Parts: sequence; C-alpha cells; structure tokens
Amino acid sequence: MGEYSKALSSQETALEIFKVALPPNHPDLATSYSNIGGVYNNMGEYSKALSSHEMAFEIRKITLPPNHPDLAASYNNIGKVYNQMGEYSKAVSSYKRSLEILEVALPSNHPILATSHNNIGKVYSDMGEYSQALVWCERSLEMKKIALPLNHPDLASSYNNIGELYYRMGEYTKALSSHERSLEISKIALPPNHPHLATSYSNIGLVYSSMNEFSKSLSSYERSLEIFKMVLPSSHPVLAHSYNNIGMVHSRMKEYSKALSSYEKSLEIFKIALPLNHPDLVRFYNNIGMVYSRMGEYSKALVWFEKSLDIGKIALPSNHPDLAAFYNNTGEAYHRMGEYSKALSSYERSLEILKIAVPLNHSYVVSSYNNIALVYSDMGESSKALSYYQKVQEISKKSLSSTHPDVS
Repeated sequence: MGEYSKALSSQETALEIFKVALPPNHPDLATSYSNIGGVYNNMGEYSKALSSHEMAFEIRKITLPPNHPDLAASYNNIGKVYNQMGEYSKAVSSYKRSLEILEVALPSNHPILATSHNNIGKVYSDMGEYSQALVWCERSLEMKKIALPLNHPDLASSYNNIGELYYRMGEYTKALSSHERSLEISKIALPPNHPHLATSYSNIGLVYSSMNEFSKSLSSYERSLEIFKMVLPSSHPVLAHSYNNIGMVHSRMKEYSKALSSYEKSLEIFKIALPLNHPDLVRFYNNIGMVYSRMGEYSKALVWFEKSLDIGKIALPSNHPDLAAFYNNTGEAYHRMGEYSKALSSYERSLEILKIAVPLNHSYVVSSYNNIALVYSDMGESSKALSYYQKVQEISKKSLSSTHPDVS
C-alpha cells in the first residue's frame, strides 16, 4: 500500500504542476490523468480509476487524430476498469473500440494487438462465453509467439488466460498444462514476488482442487497469498479471492472451521472493496453456503445460497454457468431437507442453464441429470428417475466423469 500511496502522491503532484504550466487540453495532462487512473486501478479503487481515465480520454479526443494509439490506450484502460467492476458489456465495447484504432495505427504483428485480443477474450471469459473467449485468447497467443521472445511475460499471461478457459470448460488436464507453462515463463522473466507468479499459483491451485488433489491445491493457494500480501494493499479484492480460495479447499477437506475463518477474512475485504452486487461477492456467498451444507446445516446454507442467487440474477448474465451452480447447490440443500419439489425446481433450472452454457457432455450436465434422477427416486417416481439415469449413462459413456466443483 505504501508504494501505491507514494506513486499516487507523485502523480498528483505532477498533475498540479502541469495544470499551472500547460494549456488545459495539453497531451501531458492526459498522460498524468492516465497514470493516476492506473495507480487507483492497482489499489482496487475502481470508481476513481474510471474517473481519471475518462479525464484522459476527453483530453485526447480533443487533441489527437481519431486513430491515434493514445486514444486506443484510453479505451483500453477504461475497458479494464469496467471489467474489474463487473460491467462486462461496457468493457467489451471499450476494448473493441481500442482494437479498431490499433488495427489502423499499428503493424499487423505488433504485440499490442495481441494484448488487445487477449483483453477481449478475458471479458468474454468473465461473461461465461468460454468458447468465444478461447478464440480471442488463442489468436492473441499466436500473435505473441511471432512478435515476442519465448520467455516474455506477456506469453505467460496468455497461457494463464487460456488455462483459465480450459478450466471453465471442464478440461482440467489442458488447464493445468497451460497454467504450468505460464508459471515456467514467469519464473524466468519476473521477480520472485511479482503478482503474475501469484496468479499462476492461484490458478494451479484451482485446477488441483477440481481434480480433488487438495494438498497440492492448498500449497499453491498459500504460496499465491504470500506473494499477494507482499505487493497489494490490505483491502485489495485479489486478497479476498485468495482467502476465498483457501477457504474452499479447507471446506472440501472437511476442515470447516478453517474454511469459515478464511471466508470471514474474505468477506471483510469484499465489503470494503466491491459493490454489494458484484459477481465476485455473489460467488463468495455461494461458497459460505457450501461450508454450511457440508456441515449438515442446510437451513443456514440456504440463507447464503438464496442470497447468492438473488444478487447473481442481477449481476450475471442469465445463462452464466455460475448461476447453474448456485441453483444446483440450492437444490441439493432442499433435497437434503426432504423438500423434493423445491429441490427438483432448482435442479431443473440449473440444467436449463447448463444446456445453453456448456457442452452437453460436460460433467456439470451429467451431475444435473444425476441429481434430478435422485430426487425422483426419493419421491418414489421410479420411471422418471430411470429416464434421467439413462441420460447419465449415455453421456458418461462418451466423456466426463468428474463432479460439479465449487465456484471460485
């Protein structure tokens, strides 16, 4: 936090000097506003970051040609902040406008074009449109392989994003391979406490967790947290994610008190750093519900699941896979409580979303069919249960067998 405060103070001092010494629309003023926006963004103060980047953009729009790279930079910076605020459609719009300018202003193999493609892919990933995201991110990686040295940090970033997409698509082996390649590059290219290393460790931890290798997962997550604590402000949302991830692993290891302790630390940070309807806060509520569910306290679990759903329906696209997970978890709690009609309704809504959001042979779809079959069986409706079990068998023969993980 101290380094960010020093950087902010330095940039604000420079801005005040420029305001006195330069005309009101001088390009150096735009640069100062942009730099201040970057510092605020790194501090997790997204509203202030957005305001600063918009000030930079307004000056550049007046003083620069319409296809100047600095205008593209402003659109890119604004898109980045919108993405971190969870305003994904605005983020995509800003990033694509940036790319349009860059494609006119730069050579076709310029590294910045690759970064622009990668940024668009990342937003599509956050929106749950993983196939679309993979197209953009793989295009970005191919550009970077041509334009950059083999151990350049930007290549590590691309492998990291592709690994995240494979994870979301349920292809864990491919995900792990991509994240490990990212980590290998980062270890060569970056200082030992660089945030990109922490991100790689975190993503490797997530894949191991989904593969049920919990000790490896916990080790990776804890290494990630150690690095983030060194380089980020104490209220930064990324720290909340780190505590949340560690809590998830403890929960799956049946270490529930440790899980709740980690989640409490995460909640404290989230409440300071993010809007109350932010998608990340929604996922956090779901994960607390999972702890109570695993403890057999289904009424408490439902409180958190329903809170997660209420906000998730506002904060996420209507067919986002995470909403399917929230409905699935709600259905499981109702099922355990013997409220079969409510359980069935939740499971069916989960399945409806999954049929749109992921491939039909995805493990999540298998899990949903199986859960519906179990409810019908417990209701004594054997023929309906059998029809769903048959669908499980049909899909399982073709592909996946893993179970539905927590949402991270």
